[in-house]
Amino acid sequence: MKHIFTYEILKLFLTMKFKIVIYLALISFILSNASAEETNNDLSFYAGTFDLIDKEGDDQTTLFGVEHKNPDLFRNTILGKFSPISGGFLTGKNSVYFYTGIEGQYGIGPLKILPSFSPGYYEKGSGKDLGSALEFKSEIKVGLDIFENTKIGYSYSHISNNDWGDTNPGTDNQQISFSKNF
Repeated sequence: MKHIFTYEILKLFLTMKFKIVIYLALISFILSNASAEETNNDLSFYAGTFDLIDKEGDDQTTLFGVEHKNPDLFRNTILGKFSPISGGFLTGKNSVYFYTGIEGQYGIGPLKILPSFSPGYYEKGSGKDLGSALEFKSEIKVGLDIFENTKIGYSYSHISNNDWGDTNPGTDNQQISFSKNF
């Protein structure tokens, strides 16, 4: 029994390691496709809790992710400043979510309030079944400029499929992020 448990942990680690490599390759591909003239990129790394309000506690796990935005693509509109975002995360139960969407930015001095909306692709792995591969993420992030071109932030997000899937349990998540503009 002990060897079976060790084998399962090794198998899970190798599967997770493979997904992380694929995930990092995808992010590298996205970043490398920026034109040579574009040198202004904002890259965020974040970690947090997936399925924060899980009543049973069996789907709650950690999540690790990365997000990219190009501040050169910000547009000022009547409703505020907006930019496209792309990213993804991996949970401790091998669930993955890749997304692309739009983020608003409202500033009060060094404090930034960043609401966003992103449709994306979700794969449950051995984690929570959200009912569909197409899921929508609504997020509110609060960021604080700590150094020139560097921010830390806290965000809260909700992911669901808007009842387009077989089921729609949704998930609420929280993250701490570190962003660097380079």
